[in-house]
Amino acid sequence: MLGKSKEIEEMLEKFSTRFSMPRSSALKNSKCVMCGGDAVDFRDSVSEKEYQISKMCQVCQDSVFGVE
Repeated sequence: MLGKSKEIEEMLEKFSTRFSMPRSSALKNSKCVMCGGDAVDFRDSVSEKEYQISKMCQVCQDSVFGVE
């Protein structure tokens, strides 16, 4: 699987400063970019994969996408 381009990563990093913390810090520390809380417990593999994309914890994912 290919990663994001350098330009996209830079844009996302800059955008994430509007949230609780930058994406790079969130990933390095297993934290949520939106709330700053721990991002270690996920409902399923889809939610874990979403964390790799958005850097949102399960609670924030549920808030943004809803819970089924």
